[in-house]
Amino acid sequence: MNIKLLKKVPAAAAVFLAVSLIFAETGNNAETYDFWSNVPSEKLADYFVENMSNSELLSQILMFGWAGEEPSVLLNQWVTERGLGSVKVFGWNTDNTELVAKSIASLQKKAQSRKFRIPLFVATDQEGGWIRHVKGDTTETPGNMAIGASGYPVDAYYSGYYISREIKALGINMNFAPTVDIYTNKKSTVIGPRSFSSESEYVGELGAGFVAGSLAAGVIPTAKHFPGHGDTSLDSHTKLPEIGIDLKTLESRELVPFKYLISENIPAIMSAHLSFPRIIASGEPASLSKTFLTDILRNQLGYQGLIITDDMQMEGAWGYAGTVSRAVTLAIEAGNDIIIFSKTADFADRLWTTNLALMDSNTQFKLSVKNAARRVLLYKLNYFKGGNAAPLYPDIATLKEKVPDPEGQKFFLTQACRSITAYKNTGLPYKQENDEKILLAGQIQFPEFFEEAKKRYTNCTEFKFDYEMGPNQAAWMRDNILANASDCETIIICVANERSASIAEKLRGCGKKVIVMSVLTPVHVLDMKWADTVLLGYSYSPYTFKALFAALYGDFVPTGTLPLD
Repeated sequence: MNIKLLKKVPAAAAVFLAVSLIFAETGNNAETYDFWSNVPSEKLADYFVENMSNSELLSQILMFGWAGEEPSVLLNQWVTERGLGSVKVFGWNTDNTELVAKSIASLQKKAQSRKFRIPLFVATDQEGGWIRHVKGDTTETPGNMAIGASGYPVDAYYSGYYISREIKALGINMNFAPTVDIYTNKKSTVIGPRSFSSESEYVGELGAGFVAGSLAAGVIPTAKHFPGHGDTSLDSHTKLPEIGIDLKTLESRELVPFKYLISENIPAIMSAHLSFPRIIASGEPASLSKTFLTDILRNQLGYQGLIITDDMQMEGAWGYAGTVSRAVTLAIEAGNDIIIFSKTADFADRLWTTNLALMDSNTQFKLSVKNAARRVLLYKLNYFKGGNAAPLYPDIATLKEKVPDPEGQKFFLTQACRSITAYKNTGLPYKQENDEKILLAGQIQFPEFFEEAKKRYTNCTEFKFDYEMGPNQAAWMRDNILANASDCETIIICVANERSASIAEKLRGCGKKVIVMSVLTPVHVLDMKWADTVLLGYSYSPYTFKALFAALYGDFVPTGTLPLD
């Protein structure tokens, strides 16, 4: 390359000439060059960002979800007319697994019809356990806290592996998992059993296992929620939580799992709508903060992968910024590479028009968009050409052979058994004597609780209540549970939250044998050692209920350990 020649032309022309020379060296015609051309990824990413319009660059860093089972006309237009970079599959799209796969294939086909033929990142939240956005035929797994209770890092690996194999078969190539928030605030209603543990080093170790399993299966994992959502009881969907810790605490606790994963080359990290006023006095969310994302995550921790926002339509983001469009601007300037929205924006939405106009008027802002787009494109090139990527066009004919994963089903049952914790083991194993009558008290939404009990025990009667009870219903259930158990010798009750725990508390000192089975977070039963037996299961997965009753009956001795301080 003639350096003297480059010095004689304007900067913009120099860039164009350099890119042209790159492709001349490879023997490719730049006019016909696309994503699948046989050129090194670094050079190809450079070529794309230099030849994309502002509209194409901005589109490449956006990720939209859609309402309804099938992608809307509007979302299809974003893909075909503007070159949208990524889409998100939410829980409201996914009861029909085959339709999910067909929808993804249709969107990828439209993306391939554009001049650069750049595939879409297709993401979802398939953490396992409580959070399972892709429903339908996918496996309902024991979840992260069950992994923490088992004490086996290999359980984290294979959980990530089998979860990823299932969604990969549908054409989903990116998973917003694992959650590596530390279960610090026991009143948390948004993290809870999504956390592996309350111990930061252990969370990092298990998170690394989940990441390794996901990558082995061929799906891009995303660690969340940076810099840590575990020390608040508030939900950033509805307000901006403030976490009152200093920088020293953040570095020695919340950041530890992320340091683990960065050392393992985690490809993506999600930024959270969380405020740390003792670290940044303005109270800006970490997701919109250059201090957190550029200074700490990039520069201090040395992270090189993708940074992806949590949903920008959460109040924790736009509530601080004032408008969604302003939140998008701040997110890009802070250092995010992909900006997520749970719904599809209108073509004339201000989040688009305002930021596109800013690219024309603000050179530094355009450079930020361009750098983000290049990073996204480079990761796409390396992933889709890496030999283990999710298919652009899922094989519908073989879908039922892969989802649910036959090997995964066997694994998740054994994993559930390893997780069961005998918090109080008096009365184990429990065998029914002289056909004693048993009251089964549990949630209508968990039919497996009643089904698994009746496989082991006879002469059972049922007392059912809703998972999400209002205060009046909960009061009625508390007042009536003992009347329904008047002729029963034993009561087995499922506790999943604060309201069902209040019903269980009504049994304290009732004179009957009481067996408590905790699912989801166990914090609601930690003061229930007055019961004869307390078993912890950590999820409402069918495998968890099967394991709980197998442990109660004596099929195995539960060895799980409570993963909380």
